[in-house]
Amino acid sequence: MAKFPFPTTEFPVFLAPMEEVTDASFRRLCKAFGADVLISEFVSSEALIREVEKSRKKMQFSDSERPFGIQIFGHDEDSLRKAAEIAAEEQPDFIDINWGCPVKKVVAKGAGAAILKDIPKMIRLTESVVKAVSLPVTVKTRLGWEEANKPIVQVAEMLQDVGVQMLSIHGRTRSQMYSGTADWTLIGEVKNNPRITIPIVGNGDIDSGAKAAEYRDRYGVDGVMIGRAAIGNPFVFKEIKNYFTGIATPLPTYEERVNTCMEHLRGAVEVKGERTAVLEMRRHYAGYFKGIPNFKEKKVRLMLALTVAECEAILRG
Repeated sequence: MAKFPFPTTEFPVFLAPMEEVTDASFRRLCKAFGADVLISEFVSSEALIREVEKSRKKMQFSDSERPFGIQIFGHDEDSLRKAAEIAAEEQPDFIDINWGCPVKKVVAKGAGAAILKDIPKMIRLTESVVKAVSLPVTVKTRLGWEEANKPIVQVAEMLQDVGVQMLSIHGRTRSQMYSGTADWTLIGEVKNNPRITIPIVGNGDIDSGAKAAEYRDRYGVDGVMIGRAAIGNPFVFKEIKNYFTGIATPLPTYEERVNTCMEHLRGAVEVKGERTAVLEMRRHYAGYFKGIPNFKEKKVRLMLALTVAECEAILRG
């Protein structure tokens, strides 16, 4: 079994996998701004074994993105194992299993965070994937299904025992979705459990270098994973990495934001085509132009734009 290529940088910062967000164009930007580890959008195991072209494309990456992981999700042992084998053919650095997605359409099929209602199945399916591929296997999950049951400390031990080589933990239950505040105390308990020897990466509410450093020092995690705070804000990785070295990072100028946003959009067009890229870009504008005075009118127009030319004209107008 190959060993997980955990970055040698002192405290790595991961880009969390996010559906219709972490495509190749956005990942490349995040890497350029300092993200240490990148992971694909999550890929359905059922779609992979049915050879759905869209799912195949999600797995494509360039060597400049390494270390890079392909994340898969599913609920059936046979299809999840086969999907892992298909993903391994792309030669990523690791395979990540999504046991944390709280979205209804995923959970309704018994995938993502739904597995937290059946821990024995979670462990059985994970072990099946570990045995199926020679690549390192990692897991991303949550504290538990609901507030009354947060078994993450025991789950971490079991995942490690079946060969998982890194665990990233979102500090919420599925019932919380993304509401409230992430609870990092249990993430800290996992990391400080003497039985745990694999890297533990914390996820949830990290949006600045100050918070990343605070949680690193308080909970002892091996790295942090940035999710929603990175949407439309690849600059956050530069701010965090600079903070660790004592460098203050000025806010990007409006021109820098526009140039980065357009680079992102044009890159997405190459992968997904103009219409899909323009539509998916809409979720990024709030992040790119947060704090810019009088931007609301432009944002409204951007939400109606259907071409790259329209978007650029609005932003540069």
